[in-house]
Amino acid sequence: MTLKSAFAELNNAILDLQQADYNTYERPLKKLAGALKAEELRTTSEGLSTKVDFERFLAESNQGGSMQGSASLKWPDDKEQELGLTIALIERGAANPDWFMNFGHHWFHNGSKLISGIHKMTRAVIVPFGRDFKTFVEQSAPSTQDAPPTAIDMNKIFVVHGRDNGTKETVARFLEQQGLQPVILHEQPSRGMTIPEKLIANSNVGFAVVLLTPDDVGRAKTDTHDKPRVRQNVMLELGYFVGRLGRDKVCALLKEKVELPSDYVGVLYVSWDDAGAWKMELAKEMHAAGYDVDFNKVIKGR
Repeated sequence: MTLKSAFAELNNAILDLQQADYNTYERPLKKLAGALKAEELRTTSEGLSTKVDFERFLAESNQGGSMQGSASLKWPDDKEQELGLTIALIERGAANPDWFMNFGHHWFHNGSKLISGIHKMTRAVIVPFGRDFKTFVEQSAPSTQDAPPTAIDMNKIFVVHGRDNGTKETVARFLEQQGLQPVILHEQPSRGMTIPEKLIANSNVGFAVVLLTPDDVGRAKTDTHDKPRVRQNVMLELGYFVGRLGRDKVCALLKEKVELPSDYVGVLYVSWDDAGAWKMELAKEMHAAGYDVDFNKVIKGR
């Protein structure tokens, strides 16, 4: 296994855990712990986890009072300790999935359903861990704090899309309701530019929403059945904005069952649903990226 394939295994497990339910969360959790023990990652993950005291970490955290949801973990400021504690959490959870379920319900309470705690913990802890752990291992991640060639416009959000115009328009209208300008490439003037030049010219945004819709089909040579896939331009633009903005400023909306990319470790995938729950998840990510979000409008618009 190469380092690239080891990170692919790690990313796939995180993706599966994001979409797991009460009956299926154990498998991706154990796969996640197994990925950290791959030969290419074992030395680093063990080195980080052996430097922390998980029991002390829990004892020093706010256990909360009588009200459910009041508990909060006291994460250290040191990045290596944070990574080590997360690895210890994953390993303990894989060894005892019931403990992991109860841990999520206590520390990441998100309603009466136990699986909701796991989903919230995955978004808040494990998805960022995938991103930060990869950066730590590679030790050469490009800085996302370098000054861009043009000033960032925090009133704009780029929308990457395929052929599903209905989904594109729904997301655009949601952004407009927040007082934001959705930047859709084909709606911008070309002024004689090529598509890559036009993309760069309109990328002075602080956040990108990527719509992963099943517009194409394809398969590996060894497969016998075609699988739904997103358009190639969408994947290219996803990669561009991950590099341009950083993974924490890119949110991919996943519609139906499409073949997911394995190389974008740390990118948050939010499942599209007709009831509109995706709006709240997207709004949270926009807010975390520094955008002003009116959550009352989000709730009323669902």
